[in-house]
Amino acid sequence: MQKKVAIIGAGPAGLTAAYLLGKANQQVVVFEKDPQYVGGISRTETYKGYSFDIGGHRFFSKSKEVEDFWSEILSDEMLERPRSSRIYYNNNFFSYPLVAMDALKKLGIIESTLCVLSYLYAKVFPVKNPKNFEDWVVNQFGRRLFNIFFKTYTEKVWGIPCNEISADWAAQRIKGLSLSSAIWNALFKPKASGDKDKVIKTLIDSFRYPKKGPGMMWEVCRDKCKAMGVEVKMNCGVSGITYEGNNKWSVKATDGNTYGDFDYVLSSAPMRELIASVAPRLPEVAYEASQQLNYRDFITVVLICKDEDAFNDNWIYIHDPNVKVGRIQNFKSWSPYMVPDPNMACYGLEYFCFEGDGMWTSTNEQLIALGKKEIEQIGLTKQSAVVDGYVVRQPKAYPVYDHAYKQHVDTIKEALKAYPGLYLVGRNGMHKYNNQDHSMMTAMLAAKNIIAGNDVYNIWNVNEDAEYHEGGNRGEEENDHAYDKAGIIGRMVPEKVK
Repeated sequence: MQKKVAIIGAGPAGLTAAYLLGKANQQVVVFEKDPQYVGGISRTETYKGYSFDIGGHRFFSKSKEVEDFWSEILSDEMLERPRSSRIYYNNNFFSYPLVAMDALKKLGIIESTLCVLSYLYAKVFPVKNPKNFEDWVVNQFGRRLFNIFFKTYTEKVWGIPCNEISADWAAQRIKGLSLSSAIWNALFKPKASGDKDKVIKTLIDSFRYPKKGPGMMWEVCRDKCKAMGVEVKMNCGVSGITYEGNNKWSVKATDGNTYGDFDYVLSSAPMRELIASVAPRLPEVAYEASQQLNYRDFITVVLICKDEDAFNDNWIYIHDPNVKVGRIQNFKSWSPYMVPDPNMACYGLEYFCFEGDGMWTSTNEQLIALGKKEIEQIGLTKQSAVVDGYVVRQPKAYPVYDHAYKQHVDTIKEALKAYPGLYLVGRNGMHKYNNQDHSMMTAMLAAKNIIAGNDVYNIWNVNEDAEYHEGGNRGEEENDHAYDKAGIIGRMVPEKVK
């Protein structure tokens, strides 16, 4: 039987669900508050012919279903791109992932010796039962390498001191690494075996990427959805959703209209906002839990420059505490099609902040001036090479995992059992630090459930462990196998110690 489905948000999760439901001949309406762009944080914005990614999106997944979805949408419009990134610290650029001998060489004999001694000290006198990120990393690498390669960037991104971030996150995100193992692997790199033609490249080596950025994927997906009869309402946010009883929902939109008779509502809107818009209101304990959820925001300062100092990195992590920028993207390295003039370059300087703080409220002119100053200070190009600039503010980029977040989410999940037909999907919808492919998987499962007419899959069990993200063979997981593993509730990200 055909169902009528409202989808809030035209990001990767929302449009994945819309496309699959459209193919299954369901009646779908997508509400997107942005007047122009689809894709959410995975959109591509443009300025004077230059295209830029918001946050960087490598198209790589171990899920065959996700990889097949991308191929079905864009087919030959996907490029195979080499992965290249480095760390900037103390006027030097270090390979990333870290190569031990490269790092020790660039640190110099004295600093390298001190790092090794610091590491040996940590091995002899480790912190017993480390509970925070700082102690865990010091145990693995020594305090000097912690200060060089971990402390500054981690605190820039999350705005939380390293000694207040859970050790669980480090244990999973830096799994199996230590200085000794890194040196051993550098000296005795394992040899590849088997038929080279059958080797599937991993995230470490390469990834796919749409010619005109990630937004191209979702713009084409939107167009294909519309061709199947899916209604996509742009510049049309949602101010309220009401459960009318008898498994029916109505949606109040910012265009002043109320749309009714929906069998299901799928929301990728931030959980804090969505829960506040639900009627009848959730129990007070669940409503209050939703209002305690927090987010980390960031700003991208786009600099269009004469290509005088070319570098090939997709992005560079900035560990220098003397500058505020946390990461610098090179959009031409993502795809040469994003920069219309081969004599020009386009860089994106990312500043992590909280919405409403001093960085967020700075004027565009102030931010562009800061970006020009810091990119020259780092040595990537001169201020005189910059010919234009543009600023993108991205609210609610990362859900914050403070000490109470999981309890809050669990409280909300329990309360939502009384609201049949409401699915929360995607990164902000579920308050999970998802990658793009995992956001898509949650939508795929929700679509399967709707088409089947019952909850065959628990979308909260989408597999998000760190090993899944950082390695493995592309598309090696067959269909549901990639996300049908119960028990792994969320990938570890910084969590404030109680």
